[in-house]
Amino acid sequence: MKVEIARGVLAQIRALSAADRNEVCGLLLGSAGRIDALAPAANVASDPSRHFELDPAVLIAAHRAARNGGPVIIGHYHSHPSGVAVPSATDTACAAPDGALWLIVADGVARLWVAGPGEGGAVRFAEAKLDMR
Repeated sequence: MKVEIARGVLAQIRALSAADRNEVCGLLLGSAGRIDALAPAANVASDPSRHFELDPAVLIAAHRAARNGGPVIIGHYHSHPSGVAVPSATDTACAAPDGALWLIVADGVARLWVAGPGEGGAVRFAEAKLDMR
């Protein structure tokens, strides 16, 4: 799978990730095969240095905006400040096999993953190619 992303959007995610020792997170907005914008969210996890949890207010506002004709939520991004840009065991445990995009940034490297169905209802992440425009 190939997904287009605006250079400015990816640059903004990388900058947010580089500026914080904790995991940063937010929503990816766009359409099938295309990331057009992001909605940064506060990380409200109890241990934001090792886990992320999107601020529910940002998520609710994005769903409302989409219902009113605004951009659609197609996934989210987060950082792994002391790891690699691959889904962690925690990511896998928290994900749903719904086809959502997971953009993970670590040490300036951004990789995109799709959360799909695995064996026995578990999540299986498949890497997607980021195509910059």
